[in-house]
Amino acid sequence: MDNADLAGPDLARAVLDAALARRREAAKKPRRATGQGSGRRLRGYSGPGPDPRDPQLFGAMLERLVRTRGWEKPKAEATVFGAWEKVVGPDIAAHSRPVRLEGGVLTVEAESTAWATQLRMLAATLLRKIAGEVGNNVVTRLNIHGPAAPSWSRGPRRVQGRGPRDTYG
Repeated sequence: MDNADLAGPDLARAVLDAALARRREAAKKPRRATGQGSGRRLRGYSGPGPDPRDPQLFGAMLERLVRTRGWEKPKAEATVFGAWEKVVGPDIAAHSRPVRLEGGVLTVEAESTAWATQLRMLAATLLRKIAGEVGNNVVTRLNIHGPAAPSWSRGPRRVQGRGPRDTYG
């Protein structure tokens, strides 16, 4: 009976019988020695040298994953925010913080207008420090501003109307 004529459970039984017959035939053939004195390495053993199957360092595996997935730039951008003190130094980090990074422009907020002025004068040095820590072309320009001024447009003492202009006219 040919396998083309069989269907369902009969076909499955015929395929299984053929596989068992091949296995019995292979078991009858003599095997070559693969032991210690045969000169061949056992399959699955790497030997004394390094092998790709050997355990790898976690940091090396993580770096390879970041490189293959193309995550270098997002990683560098995250380093600017996550390690700000390490990137710019403890003195500057104590008086400023990164706010936003879009299109290579890093927005930095200083704690006072005096520090904002100081950071603007140090902008070239800061760019060099950032590039040295996270790589070139991650941050191309700095936008430095002082603290946000309080808004008087909302709050408990807010009066509706035009403001001080309405008493003169």
